[in-house]
Amino acid sequence: MFQRMIGAAMLRRETFEEVEHDSAATIQAVMVVVIVAVATGIASLGSGVEGAPTGVGVFIGGILIGLVSWAFWAWITYFIGTRLLRDQDTHADWGQLARTLGFAQSPGIFRVFGVIPGVGPTIFFIAVIWQLVAMVIAIRQALDYTSTWRAVGVALVGFIPYIIFQTLVLMLVLAVLGSGQAPPA
Repeated sequence: MFQRMIGAAMLRRETFEEVEHDSAATIQAVMVVVIVAVATGIASLGSGVEGAPTGVGVFIGGILIGLVSWAFWAWITYFIGTRLLRDQDTHADWGQLARTLGFAQSPGIFRVFGVIPGVGPTIFFIAVIWQLVAMVIAIRQALDYTSTWRAVGVALVGFIPYIIFQTLVLMLVLAVLGSGQAPPA
């Protein structure tokens, strides 16, 4: 798994092809998503943003949001890539997108360095951009595209429903945390 994470972080197309075709790698992709969510959670806990929710409940909620968001992102890119922006060579299923997009999150492990005063936010931002580039490569490989621009198009078109989904999930989580139903530990 860690070799694949390194390959994905190095933006190696072969790694994404390998993961795409290995249905047993879905659990590994889930683990990558969880590792990155933990790294993001650590960075968020150390952000020092006043009024931001904190605690174990928020941390665990962040991991769950990460998993749900990843699954939704895989679905929306699958739908757009195989229905709206399909080309003659497109052959994919949701699992292929889920695996490649899970491993595309690998550079997000560097988000943990977001806690470093001064340079942390810059490192966090670089990790996010790096992940976006990896996601475009993952989309291109999973959907068997010959054009990177088509993969960029899938990501851009999918980003709108993804942001709406993320906003709704975040509002729901904040409402639950604010209502006292699931207090942070």
